[in-house]
Amino acid sequence: MLAGYLPILLFLIVAGGIGVALIGIGAVLGPRSANKEKSEAYECGFEAFEDARMKFDVRYYLIAILFIIFDLEIAFLFPWAVVFKQIGLVAMIEMGSFLLLLILGFVYCWKKGALEWE
Repeated sequence: MLAGYLPILLFLIVAGGIGVALIGIGAVLGPRSANKEKSEAYECGFEAFEDARMKFDVRYYLIAILFIIFDLEIAFLFPWAVVFKQIGLVAMIEMGSFLLLLILGFVYCWKKGALEWE
């Protein structure tokens, strides 16, 4: 039974060996010309003027979550569109209710002001 896992073990050993070898070769043969300018933080050509750990407004995260939700919801439409002719009227009604819920969620977020940015 364990003989079936031998190719996987071999693959992991070879992949790990290649990874370690490439990192080692890069460390040995790579350029080492560190100077003050290369060690400085680069931020759009300007000196850093704020802490990198500044707090973001909650609305930033709300918009990010809304984007992910709506993006994933739209991804459900592609498989449905491919087999649209074969699925019939019941699936058409189900997709209509799905899109109606999606639109209602969007309108709710819009009315609550989650999409407003000051």
